[in-house]
Amino acid sequence: MPATAYSLAQETYARLGVDTEATLGRLASVPISLQCWQGDDVGGFEASGDLSGSGLTATGSHPGKARTIEELQADLTQAYKLIPGRHRLNLHACYGDFRAGKVDRDAITVAQFQGWIEWARSLGLGLDFNPTFFAHPRAADGFTLAHPDAGIRQFWIDHGVACRRIAAEMGRQLGSPVVNNIWIPDGYKDLPVDRKSPRERLAASLDAIRAEPLDPRHALDAVEGKLFGLGSEAYVAGSHEFYLGYAIRHQLLLCLDAGHFHPTETLTDKISAVLQFVPGLLLHVSRGLRWDSDHVVLLDDPLRGIMEEIVRGGFLGRTRLGLDYFDASINRVAAWVIGTRNALKALLLALLEPLDQLRSLERAGDFTGRLALLEELKSLPFGAVWDEYCRRRDVPVGGGWLDEVRRYEKTVLAKRS
Repeated sequence: MPATAYSLAQETYARLGVDTEATLGRLASVPISLQCWQGDDVGGFEASGDLSGSGLTATGSHPGKARTIEELQADLTQAYKLIPGRHRLNLHACYGDFRAGKVDRDAITVAQFQGWIEWARSLGLGLDFNPTFFAHPRAADGFTLAHPDAGIRQFWIDHGVACRRIAAEMGRQLGSPVVNNIWIPDGYKDLPVDRKSPRERLAASLDAIRAEPLDPRHALDAVEGKLFGLGSEAYVAGSHEFYLGYAIRHQLLLCLDAGHFHPTETLTDKISAVLQFVPGLLLHVSRGLRWDSDHVVLLDDPLRGIMEEIVRGGFLGRTRLGLDYFDASINRVAAWVIGTRNALKALLLALLEPLDQLRSLERAGDFTGRLALLEELKSLPFGAVWDEYCRRRDVPVGGGWLDEVRRYEKTVLAKRS
């Protein structure tokens, strides 16, 4: 039987003690949560469409943006067909079905999301969820859970409570725990005098939202910090340090977003540090350029570093992976496919490392050998292993997926005005 590219790669990795068959099995067990907001430029279906004060901006005007739930579901279905593995969908609360009548955010229920649950079940997907603390008249001044007005603050607390209940019902129906992640835009454009009071109000609001216990088999709470946003360049109430302390105190998942730190910071060194104190992580895989601009993720060193740290530390079981970017300058389906496939490639590269050998060199103080082996790994035939994974999962190999996206653009997206 003639050798194939995969069989040769399999032999190459076997000489280093790496079982590629076992690696492919591990890769298949890791779901990535695709972000619904890539498909419609963070618009949602409430018909407000006002992102002012939110720190969110989708740039570009590529044709084919999803305008309805059905169009967004069709675009996502197309993307999932081109991504190997079984994955999830991350929904924001503003993406509910409000065609039966307007429901304000403090009064939403699972009824507005039952269609999404049925759609996810039909594709074998899990769901994740996010309250939407932006694009609303009561968030127009850039404050929500930390707002000084008790009435406005209570409105957003009620929204947070409603979203936790929705997430729990999603998880119950689908048989897979939903991560309910809280991010808020609250902050100041210029230097504040009082940094303490907004954070005290935010902590009290979070406590009120979480007062009702949820079954962890159905829903898990996560909190997400940020360095700055558009309109909150000088101060963000929900900073990384604030949420790290809150997550430790209450043993919640901590969300680390790759675009929410200083431009020179990476998530790699933060992972093993915070996992000493919190039960798990939610990682938002993104790519910021000069500011938190949420570009499509590349197979670059920062992404590889994140996946290497998760695998090297044995943290896969305590980590939930999701994408978080919104690029309107390119085909939106392609953006999902490129980003998700890159995240999976980075994870595969990490899983193919001969960890026992690398650890042995490090423990022996042989840092020369460690460096040499790490560099040699970069030229090993991981691409053949990736192609084999795609073949087995019945998705296009190499760049063949782009032909499918081009066809979809011509036959579906181009017809949207």
